[in-house]
Amino acid sequence: MTRVRSRWSRPRTGDLASAPTDGGPPTAQVTPAELEDCLRACAVHSGKLVGSLDNRRIALAEQLRKLLALWAQEQPQPAPAGGTGGLIRRGAKAVAGGGLSNDLLDALLAVGNKSLDCGYDDELNLALLISDTVLTQRKNSRAGWRLRGRLLEAMGRPAAAVEAFERYLALTQEDGFGVSAKVAGVRTATERRAELLDLLQRTVPDAARHAGGPATDVWADGLAAHAEGDWERAQALLVGALVAMDRAEAPEQEFQEALSHYLDLCLGARALPAAELTEVIALFAEQRRNRMRGPLPDPLFGGVQWIGLGEFRNRIAGKSVCLIANSGKVGESGMGAEIDGYDLVVRFNSYKIDPTHTGRRTDIHATIHKHGFNWDQPVDTRLVFGGISGDWKYSLRNRLVPGAQQYLGDESLRWPVRNIGKWGTDRWPSIPTSGFNMLFLLDFLDVSPVLDLIGFDFYESGAYRLAEAMKMPITSVHEYTSEKAWVMERAQSVSGMRISLR
Repeated sequence: MTRVRSRWSRPRTGDLASAPTDGGPPTAQVTPAELEDCLRACAVHSGKLVGSLDNRRIALAEQLRKLLALWAQEQPQPAPAGGTGGLIRRGAKAVAGGGLSNDLLDALLAVGNKSLDCGYDDELNLALLISDTVLTQRKNSRAGWRLRGRLLEAMGRPAAAVEAFERYLALTQEDGFGVSAKVAGVRTATERRAELLDLLQRTVPDAARHAGGPATDVWADGLAAHAEGDWERAQALLVGALVAMDRAEAPEQEFQEALSHYLDLCLGARALPAAELTEVIALFAEQRRNRMRGPLPDPLFGGVQWIGLGEFRNRIAGKSVCLIANSGKVGESGMGAEIDGYDLVVRFNSYKIDPTHTGRRTDIHATIHKHGFNWDQPVDTRLVFGGISGDWKYSLRNRLVPGAQQYLGDESLRWPVRNIGKWGTDRWPSIPTSGFNMLFLLDFLDVSPVLDLIGFDFYESGAYRLAEAMKMPITSVHEYTSEKAWVMERAQSVSGMRISLR
C-alpha cells in the first residue's frame, strides 16, 4: 500500500490562460471555450516541449506539430495591405464563423488524447481546455465526451467521469471501447467505498467529532498522535479525516492513498478485531478492483472453452476458409452468397455486416485486444491478439462478453507472428495487423485446402467498418506494403477481389 501525500488539493488549473479559474473541481459540465484561445494555448505548450526527453511528451509534441500545421493550412487568404491581427487570431475567427472543421476536430482530439497519456498537471490542463473547446464547438461529439470522461477519471473525479461517459453512451450505438463496463465498475466501486466508510465510522464512533475540520490538518494531527503512541486518538482523527475528504470530494487518487495508509497503520497497530479488519480489507479490495476493470457478470466468461494452437488446428483442418477484409470495395462487392458458401468465414476487428456484399456468417472473429468492437456478436471462435501479455489479459477481463463465443484462443494464440513464428523486430519491425496475424497463423498451420482472401487491397479503397469505428484513423504503426508483399509472394491465383493462397 502506498503512503499518502502530506496535503490534499484540488487539481490545479495551471497557467493556461483559458483554463477554468473558479477554483472548483472539473466537472462534466462544459466551460465555454474559444477555439482561438485553445489554439494559442496549444502553440504555447508546443514551445514548452522543445528538447523534452519524455517519450510521452515527444509523442504529444508531434501531435501538436500536426495540429498547428493543419491550422496554418486552414488560414484564409492574407488580409489586404494595411490589415492587422495575428495569424492565429485571423484564422480562429474564420473557422469560428463556419464551424470547427472535421480535420481540425480530429487533430484537436489527437492532441487531447496524447496530453492525457502524459498524465502531468500541465498536460491534463491542456486536455481539459481542448475538451471544453471541442464540446463548445460540437456539443454532441462522441469522441469529445469520451475524452472528457477519461480526463475526469484521470483527475480523480469518478462521479463527473460517469456523467461524461453516459453522454458518450447516449450518442453511440456501438460501445467499442468498453465504456459501459467502466461506468458499471465506477458505480460499484462508489457503493463499496460508501459501505467501507460507514463501517469505519461504526468501528470508530469518535471519528464524527473530527469529520468537520480541514482534512489536511486533521490527518496531520492523526499522524502526530500515532507517532506519540496514542493510537485511540490517532484512529479517531484519521478516520475523521477520511470522512472529511469524502465530504469535500477530494480527488479519488488522494482519498485512496489516504485510505491505504490508514489500513497500513491499522495492520501495524493491530487496531481492529480480525473479523472487522477482514471486512474492511475486502471492501477496500473490491472497490479498487471494480474501479480498475469493472464487474464481470461471470468469472468463467459464460462457460467459454479455451483452445490452444493444437485445438484450433483441429477445428479448421480440412475446411475451406475465407478471410474478409474491412475494405471499401467489400462493401459494394455483391459477394455475400459466395462468402457464405465457405466452411469458415473469418472477420476482423470492427467488421460490418451487409448480407448482400459481406455475407451473413461470422465463424471466427479475430480482433486486437485494444478495441471492443463486435465482441458482443455471437461467433463460434474468438481470437484476441495482443503483444503484451498483461494488457491482453486485462482486455479479456474488461471486454469479453459471456456467452458471445463458444471457443476462445488462449495465450498460445495471443500473438502468432511473434510468438509462433518467432519473428522478432529484426525480421518484421512493424506491429503486425490483426489480419496479418490471422493469415500467418492459417498459413503456418497449413491444414486448409482452400484459403482465400476477399477484398484485401490493404485499405487502398478505404475502410468499410462499423460507423463508430469509421472515424478511427488507419494507423501508421503497421506496414501494409510489407504485408501485401508477403501475401502476393504466396498467392496461387488472383481473380478480381479474391486472392487464393491454396
